[in-house]
Amino acid sequence: MAGERAGHSLQATALINEAYVRLIDGHDVAWQDRAHFLAVAARVMRRILVDHARARQSQKRGGQAAKVTFNEALAVVNEPAHDFVALDDALGALAAFSERQSRVVELRFFGGLTVEETASVLQVSPDTVMRDWRLAKAWLQREMRGAHSHDA
Repeated sequence: MAGERAGHSLQATALINEAYVRLIDGHDVAWQDRAHFLAVAARVMRRILVDHARARQSQKRGGQAAKVTFNEALAVVNEPAHDFVALDDALGALAAFSERQSRVVELRFFGGLTVEETASVLQVSPDTVMRDWRLAKAWLQREMRGAHSHDA
């Protein structure tokens, strides 16, 4: 959220509050450990951001979000106006190909986890996380670029 434009309709505190409410709302979850909590929190934050983006699109005439590619700028959240809907769709397609690569992106991008934290959550080595991260980014760039060329 740090890289979003000024006046963005979903502020970081609102995102955290909504994630907190969803995490505790009527669910008696037996957290296994910190890694389990972070994994669930990343998934909840992804859903909130994508749901918000979909709602914003449906409110606008034409409903088309700005088209972006998945690149390193997205990974560190420095670019404004991310197309969370397109990224979510691409992550869904990636999950069909490689569930672990999709989870790596979800944990690192939406959850903000480090390589080491991601490795802990997925119970793999940091080298495996970095390999999956590189492959997933390349796959997502190609997928999102292809989706945008079909839109034109």
